[in-house]
Amino acid sequence: MNAPSSSLPRLRYTAALGTWLAAGPVLAAGLDVNVEIPRLNVAEYHRPYVAVWIERTDNTVASTLAVWYEVKKRDDEGAKWLKDLRQWWRRTGRDLAVPIDGVTGPTRPAGSHALSFTEGAGALAKLPAGDYRLVVEAAREVGGREVVAIPFQWPAAKAQSSPLAAQGSSELGAVRLELKP
Repeated sequence: MNAPSSSLPRLRYTAALGTWLAAGPVLAAGLDVNVEIPRLNVAEYHRPYVAVWIERTDNTVASTLAVWYEVKKRDDEGAKWLKDLRQWWRRTGRDLAVPIDGVTGPTRPAGSHALSFTEGAGALAKLPAGDYRLVVEAAREVGGREVVAIPFQWPAAKAQSSPLAAQGSSELGAVRLELKP
């Protein structure tokens, strides 16, 4: 006897769903960065300019991940102060034409800010295997300047039990790096 025609579509969708679930999720390698900007109790507070980049062991820049500055100032006045991010500026910033789509953006308020990057795309498109440092630099008008670095190997050989971390002391709080194999 033939099965009723109404059960055929149900069977087809069940088989498709089973195949999709059996395949499991496809996870791409990448890295997640979390940058904390501390709340400072000062008379005149300005949001910091921040640069986040990947640096080779010889101190050359492999990739700029993010640059936060005052992008909406009249006459591109905000870009003029990027040179206060001294280390980033000397290593790569002065050679770049800002704004850069997908990299530059406005300054961020105090709090924790997450960035996520996938292997083979954007900032990680051409990052070969090797030893690197994640570097985060912050500079604030009428404030200080601070740089923190976290060494890491790319790509990650296995999942980490906890993120790699560094702690700032004034302009930056906790900086965390999680590598995804």
